[in-house]
Amino acid sequence: MIEKYHHHVTVAGNGQEALDEFRHQQYDVILMDVKMPVMDGLESTVQIREYERAHGLRHTPIIALTAHAMLGDRERCIATGMDDYLPKPLNQTELMESIHKQAALGGNL
Repeated sequence: MIEKYHHHVTVAGNGQEALDEFRHQQYDVILMDVKMPVMDGLESTVQIREYERAHGLRHTPIIALTAHAMLGDRERCIATGMDDYLPKPLNQTELMESIHKQAALGGNL
């Protein structure tokens, strides 16, 4: 969905892989699934924010994606350091708007 807009995409299979990828490369925006094996998206986000602070890196926008849109989820995601929240199934227009908004605020997409 995102690649058809000519954006480069890196896929991580779980939160630990996402953290490892982040440590090796800077990203303009991260789409983070909340529910993942090994390390969930919330913990991965906390670790990314700690890594940014420890290494003096710029704030990378993180957009939460979740299939379990429950009361309080948005607040929990924002509290861990995520910048936006989109429930699944994803609406293509909303996703692209969020990506471009967050990139304008923190990245250089």
